[in-house]
Amino acid sequence: MNLVQRVQDILLQPKATWPAIAAEPGDAKSLFMGYVAVLAAIPPLASFVGMVFGGLGMYARMPLLPSLGAALVSYAVSLAMVLLLGFWVDKLAPSFGGTRNPVNAVKVVAYAMTPGFVAGVLNLVPSLSVLGILAGLYGIYLLYLGLPVLMRCPPGKAAGYTTVVTIGGIAAGMVVGAVVAMLTPTMGW
Repeated sequence: MNLVQRVQDILLQPKATWPAIAAEPGDAKSLFMGYVAVLAAIPPLASFVGMVFGGLGMYARMPLLPSLGAALVSYAVSLAMVLLLGFWVDKLAPSFGGTRNPVNAVKVVAYAMTPGFVAGVLNLVPSLSVLGILAGLYGIYLLYLGLPVLMRCPPGKAAGYTTVVTIGGIAAGMVVGAVVAMLTPTMGW
């Protein structure tokens, strides 16, 4: 799998890409190491550069070691979130008429999180990072498209399935955000 091509395909042609993803053999480990680990590094790396070097258009700089610590924690938590949400998607599948499949559950979460990971580059300019919300919304749409294909839920139940997974993801994200915020340096204001 070509990483750049897959990112383009899932972002620009999701309806055609989900069946291709479903047909691919593979395991969660190779997906995790070759795709998730790379893309999940974008937001914390961009945040680190933005905090330490002042980012593009930001003049205040944060201390190196606390910023590095926050970036590492953020990266680790992002990786854990993919696994946690994959577990959640797998466990919920029968409730929405789907078929449990842990590998496909991780696939659907990993690829649905692609817009958020890619939009993490906006963290270079802190004032633009709010646009990541749009990427998150697109990720929810990708999840909605991918659940019927990968988890085999009836299309009529995809909206409910997506909603429950999204609520779980938001709740987990709030907890994660609080942990990362405790470890992120502040300006002391």
